[in-house]
Amino acid sequence: MAELDGGTVTVGRYLAARLTQLGCRHLFGLPGDFNLNLLDEMLAGDDLEWMGSANELNAAYAADGYARVGRCAGGVVTTYGVGELSAVNGIAGSYAEDVPVVHIAGLPSSEAIRSGARLHHTLLDGDFLHFVRMFAEVTVAQAVLDATDPAGAIDRVLETMLATSKPVYLGVPLDLARHPVPADRLRTPLVPPPSDPEAVAAFTEALRDRLPRMDRLTVLAGPGVHRRGLEASVARLAQVPGIRIASQVGSKAILDETHPASLGTYLGVNTKDPGSQAVVDDAGVLVMVGTVFSDFTTGHFSHRYQPAHAIELALDHARIGPAVYPGVRLEEGLAALGEVVADLGFTPQEDVPPTPVPPAAMDDAAPLDHTTMWALLQDWIHPGTTLIAEAGTAFYGAVDLTLPDRSDLLGQPVWSSIGYTLPAAWGAAVARPDRRPVLVIGDGSAQLTIQELGRLLSHPSAPVVLLLDNDGYTVERKIQSPDAVYQDIPRWDWTALPPALGASGAVVHDVGTPGEFREALDAARDAAAGHFVRVRLDRDDAPRLLVAIVAGIQKANALAGR
Repeated sequence: MAELDGGTVTVGRYLAARLTQLGCRHLFGLPGDFNLNLLDEMLAGDDLEWMGSANELNAAYAADGYARVGRCAGGVVTTYGVGELSAVNGIAGSYAEDVPVVHIAGLPSSEAIRSGARLHHTLLDGDFLHFVRMFAEVTVAQAVLDATDPAGAIDRVLETMLATSKPVYLGVPLDLARHPVPADRLRTPLVPPPSDPEAVAAFTEALRDRLPRMDRLTVLAGPGVHRRGLEASVARLAQVPGIRIASQVGSKAILDETHPASLGTYLGVNTKDPGSQAVVDDAGVLVMVGTVFSDFTTGHFSHRYQPAHAIELALDHARIGPAVYPGVRLEEGLAALGEVVADLGFTPQEDVPPTPVPPAAMDDAAPLDHTTMWALLQDWIHPGTTLIAEAGTAFYGAVDLTLPDRSDLLGQPVWSSIGYTLPAAWGAAVARPDRRPVLVIGDGSAQLTIQELGRLLSHPSAPVVLLLDNDGYTVERKIQSPDAVYQDIPRWDWTALPPALGASGAVVHDVGTPGEFREALDAARDAAAGHFVRVRLDRDDAPRLLVAIVAGIQKANALAGR
């Protein structure tokens, strides 16, 4: 980090250094006249690499995927007004799913803001704070920097992000990007607030009182474990005899799914294995670790366990039944649980035998369907994969897979904004180039964010993109009005898109039978280049879990009188 005269750095360089300290090595975004000073300063050194995107929504999605898979902060830079509003949907998804993303907006100069100048990108009413007020609804902390203490404001906002694992907003006026601030502040790293030692001690003692009365323990692990990078702690729990671990859809494969302690993915009555569902629902004591409670994570509230009776380890507190322990962060809560169970003699549990599924007959020349496609993908996917699955047919097909070791499933089960995964897959590839990205996305979703296809397929990790071409919005057709005109989308020449969008070195496949799909997967297995596979499927075909989810949606809608 270069220092200026007097032991100072510019605001832009200070912000870049802070992001680097938080594990963020790449910035996503677009240039605009109000953020050019900021970009020049932030990118002046070698700490941050610029990842230019086609639009701000895609940049926000990419930063979100980067943060989720990299277990670090993500950063997106936009210009004022028109740029930041394009990013707001992506930031809202990060807020809904607890993803630490810093949205940095380049604003007009401090004098223009003070004087209410009638500038482009404004609403011509002299009020330059419209948009930061909008972002206050989808970020946990905000600041528009001024000359008083810009470094302090940056630190305050970033510390709030660390404490909550939610996105934050920083507005940097044009002139403030080069404003000098003391460099010595950077010697003190930003860290999450510590847990309350007395609360941790009280919680640990309460665990020691509660757990010895049990002969076994069931853990339901959620995406909060990923947000805090605590997968190793969950893996250590799995080594304790008598502990079984299920995951939620947002944290699938948090534990190697072939591990003897793994119960797979829990989804209420939609859980693939009824035996695993029963272990969670009928647990004598259930420990919820970093979980999210929503319609899609509970199989449309078909769970039988009682959250109010469970032990809960949340991001910022712990709870045992009605007793809440504020100030016990997830890290310390999980450490306390591990300490207590290590001293107990739980009864070793027998494996839950999976429900046998007879292999489906496969005609290599028949039309490809979801059942066959996912079975072939299951056989092909290898350890060390980031599987990215779009909301709809792709995500609910992927949830039923058994993922191999060192793999992640990246999706957006709560916010479920279609188009999210294509830019997020690019962000994931940048964050973890050691893991191969495999993206499964529907044609309707891809049309929203296809602009990043060239960047994704050109990444050195040799991504594989499976484009499910099923003629429109199959998930919505399943819910209601399958033949309505609004379910249709324009027909695209999908196989022409990779070279047209900048991925001239990608290998393109067009498949419609099991044999063709297998050949495409075999060709991509050890390839050094990206592969794009157009997968032709019947309009009304869907994977098992999506059919079950849709039934839950229809039931809920009927009960609501719609």
